[in-house]
Amino acid sequence: MVSFTDDERDAVYKTIYARRDIRRFRDEALPEDILERLIQAAHHAPSVGFSQPWDLIVIRNDETKTEIAEIADRAIAAAREGYEEPTRSEYAALKLEGIRESPVNICVTCDPTRGAPHVLGRSSMKRTDVYSTCLAVQNLWLAARAEGVGVGWVSVLYPYEVQEVLDIPPHVKPIAYLCLGYPEDGFPDEPVLQQKGWRERMDIDALVHEGRWESTAAAETE
Repeated sequence: MVSFTDDERDAVYKTIYARRDIRRFRDEALPEDILERLIQAAHHAPSVGFSQPWDLIVIRNDETKTEIAEIADRAIAAAREGYEEPTRSEYAALKLEGIRESPVNICVTCDPTRGAPHVLGRSSMKRTDVYSTCLAVQNLWLAARAEGVGVGWVSVLYPYEVQEVLDIPPHVKPIAYLCLGYPEDGFPDEPVLQQKGWRERMDIDALVHEGRWESTAAAETE
């Protein structure tokens, strides 16, 4: 049985609380041994039915990065038009991706057919393949933070276009497009969107329910 010292336990929580979404990267290569450790961390994520539905496409080529970045540029511009002022200008001021600047990009995909037709635990919850893939992303992200490597998840993309650029088979779905590298300005003390006033962290008391779902409003009237 693996046991942990108090310092080792505290380091896990420290990593969780210090994880950040990074968008600005230094012009510095990511050592291959560190990248390998991050990939291994992702591959050791839990998965429903031990299905391991993920693949990881490691992208270093500048031309490929540019193709993906151009997709992001169009998706960001379209999303910006969905806001009214002053939110539109605030959105435009945010840096939402670091595709070109980061030394390594990783596209994490999900293969829903892996282990098919009978994957233990997926008979009634079909989307658990995607949930499992997200756990692989989280493993990579936390390991990266422990290594001092920044990760940025670019969600403002058109998945089918990413699929085409990266030659991903039709049945395999892109889940996360990640930018990896050393942060230009270090790791901020709080999430960037919180720093910028976009959103605040919610109060945990409003999110935890005992026994069954109970709205905050209902609880306050009792």
